[in-house]
Amino acid sequence: MTPSDQDPHLPRRVGQRVLETEAAALSQMAAALPEDFEAVVELMRQVRGRVIVSGIGKSGHIGRKISATLASTGTPSSFVHCAEASHGDLGMVTRDDICLLISNSGETTEMRDIVAHATRFSIPMVAISSKPDSTLMKAAQYRLALPPAPEACSIGMAPTTSTTLTLALGDALAVALMEQRDFMPEDFRVFHPGGKLGAQMATVSQLMHDGDDLPLVAGDLPMRDTLLTMTAKGFGVAGVVQEGRLTGVISDGDLRRNMDSLMSATAQDVASPDPVTITAEALATQALATMNTRKISVLMVVDDAHHPVGILHIHDLLRAGIV
Repeated sequence: MTPSDQDPHLPRRVGQRVLETEAAALSQMAAALPEDFEAVVELMRQVRGRVIVSGIGKSGHIGRKISATLASTGTPSSFVHCAEASHGDLGMVTRDDICLLISNSGETTEMRDIVAHATRFSIPMVAISSKPDSTLMKAAQYRLALPPAPEACSIGMAPTTSTTLTLALGDALAVALMEQRDFMPEDFRVFHPGGKLGAQMATVSQLMHDGDDLPLVAGDLPMRDTLLTMTAKGFGVAGVVQEGRLTGVISDGDLRRNMDSLMSATAQDVASPDPVTITAEALATQALATMNTRKISVLMVVDDAHHPVGILHIHDLLRAGIV
């Protein structure tokens, strides 16, 4: 390292210093979460209405993200700008809600009216602030005090460490609530139906073909008729059923392997026994992984009794954006 590389004002060194400062503050908070943390999680878990998050400035930006994270993970939430609340948006805050109010100083004047409104209608208040003795913290019934940690900027004034701590605390609340509710991947998809994430969370049942689309044949059906079914359904395979259960699958490979005696055989003679299957509840990404591993392009979908309930083609996965 050259002497110039040690210059504390180099952008790389500044960036490292900022990250180290904020990481140290996060470790400090992780080692000593605010005393009311568990009580706030339980309060939010039992809320009949919504978690109303409010703030202004950088706290407002962080509050919007916290509210969005709560809402997308099963906790109804809305962001209400505290200044707008004073001009009619207080009507969004009901007696069934709770308020999560964010102010690093705890003395934000724009917070006054929403605090008064919550107090008047006995709406529980949760405060996040760096100042335990501030006006906001004294007004709130639940207090989430940030640890005393310096801002990461060179003048110690720009909201950096404090906003990172607040954002991380919001994430901690959201994840704790998810686990309290046993929030599952299928629940997550309900709130994320669009885009890449929605596709990744799709289930087989949402993409499969069922009913009359299924290319099913009886085991004793002659292959001449079986081929007609395979052609008509358009999947290139046929599922062989006996007493309603899937006992085999006929693929192009099976046809080639039995070419010499194909027209004198039955479906059961040609089918590969113990076919690869998947359940309707499985994630579509799991179906794609199975297809890739087994080098197949079609999966039969079965229920717990091994009755065929659907069929899934790799093209169905590609159309849904699952790659």
